Amino acid sequence: MYDIIIIGAGPAGMSAAIYAARAMKNVLILEKNVYGGQIINSSVVENYPGISKTSGYEFANKLYNQIKDLGVEVKFEEVIQIIDANTLKTNKDVYRTKTIIIANGLIQRKLGLYGENELIGKGISYCATCDGSFYKNKDVAVLGSGATAVEDALYLANIVKKVFLINRSDSFKCDATMLDKLERTENIKIIYNNSISKLNGESKLTSIELTNYDLLDVEGLFIAIGYMPNNLIFKNFVDISSNGFIESDDTSTKTNNIFVAGDTRNKSFRQLITAASDGAIAASKAINYLNNK
Repeated sequence: MYDIIIIGAGPAGMSAAIYAARAMKNVLILEKNVYGGQIINSSVVENYPGISKTSGYEFANKLYNQIKDLGVEVKFEEVIQIIDANTLKTNKDVYRTKTIIIANGLIQRKLGLYGENELIGKGISYCATCDGSFYKNKDVAVLGSGATAVEDALYLANIVKKVFLINRSDSFKCDATMLDKLERTENIKIIYNNSISKLNGESKLTSIELTNYDLLDVEGLFIAIGYMPNNLIFKNFVDISSNGFIESDDTSTKTNNIFVAGDTRNKSFRQLITAASDGAIAASKAINYLNNK
């Protein structure tokens, strides 16, 4: 039986693992995809104290190496069921634990248009840093109004011929520095108050139609319209808000030995540093629970 099982190897989960391992607890991280969470999609990280500039991948790699050096066990398996407060089932095995920290992050929000799933990897992507190189000297579009969409457009502008940045509103939700860079980048065309109504192409994306009926001939579409929680498997053990986030003021939940950290927690501000903070707090609470048993 493990002392602590952490669900998710993003900044929150790995930060929790660092604190738990340093407290000499037996820790297992279960991660369904790759370590790093959303941060691996960031081409540049400039808002974390002590780090002036790095890539999201480099940041995640340093965290991962740190937890491995501390002896944290990591298994790349998907948690599919919480059998009880001490038992988790994955797609490969069943694990027993004294405490659980839920740090599963968020999942990418999709457009929901016909053909979207079929065209993933054939012109549609949700990760500019992962797939941008496939579109060198080609025309692409980015859909979104937040910092991720702006960051994606700026990153792609260095690779592709032209970027159409489609904003469904009349402004961007990002800091002034990013907005200034965006407006000074010549091969980015911003399209405000618009969205995508149709995807064209069968074996690959050939063009997109906008809600104002304009047709854009692009070979790539990068969707950056936000993320959403995926917490239904935890519903019997935690309180879940109407919009799907786990309710918790201080990382504790209604189940004494289950804690929550990171973007999956219902809170007003979601940043890399707040995810790391959540992880540290959740770990400290799990450690206190274990030490007082």
